[in-house]
Amino acid sequence: MTKFCANLTWLFTELPLLERFAAAKEAGFDGVEVQFPYDVNAQDVVNQLSRHDLKMVSINCPPPNYAGGEPGWAAVPDLQDRFQRDFNRAVRYAKTLGAEHLHIMSGQAQGHHAKKVYIENLRWAAAQAPKQSLTIEPINHGDMPGYFMNDFDLAAETIKTVDAPNLRLQFDAYHAAKITGDVMAAWDRMREHTVHVQVAQTPDRTEPDKGEIDYPAFFAQLDADGYKGWVSGEYGPSKTTQDGLAWIS
Repeated sequence: MTKFCANLTWLFTELPLLERFAAAKEAGFDGVEVQFPYDVNAQDVVNQLSRHDLKMVSINCPPPNYAGGEPGWAAVPDLQDRFQRDFNRAVRYAKTLGAEHLHIMSGQAQGHHAKKVYIENLRWAAAQAPKQSLTIEPINHGDMPGYFMNDFDLAAETIKTVDAPNLRLQFDAYHAAKITGDVMAAWDRMREHTVHVQVAQTPDRTEPDKGEIDYPAFFAQLDADGYKGWVSGEYGPSKTTQDGLAWIS
């Protein structure tokens, strides 16, 4: 049975962040994720999770001081010290929140040297936080030009090369559609590596209901394949969040 969670960076944005937890629970979600919660006192977030019996499923890393700037540093040459410093801060924050997954963003880079730096940083991170589930996620170039981790073959190769039990894939069906044109085929190739799934419809990244991706079929395939992780709604609501939640039923 699919477990749905709400990405509170994208959903219920008509409310201040700390009020979105109650709204998510009232809407029927048992888990939430927040891309960059670092500007909020961690204990305030913990209190909301506890009060509403919610699981923090995932947060992004690095950097804790992200404010619309560079999307991470993991593959960026000459920024390994910054990556390590920000990673350690992010792990402490994730531990306080009880975050199940910590998504490591590659940043904007290209070439062989960037790939080497990326592998080294991921190996270091996996060893540095062996009890923390870490994820990587291919993001399409249209949404994030120049982003290093932009391909599922690269993701599979990276996971196999790093060869750490706590490094797996965050499979975003919206990005899979944009990158490959075939979500079901991408899932079939990547399911063995996947610990977390995110969904949105194409082409406009709205509710995962009617549109180019057959989500009833995709959810049925997740169940058939025995996927036990969370499925997160990471999309921009067409109207209000509450008006567009029929997809979870």
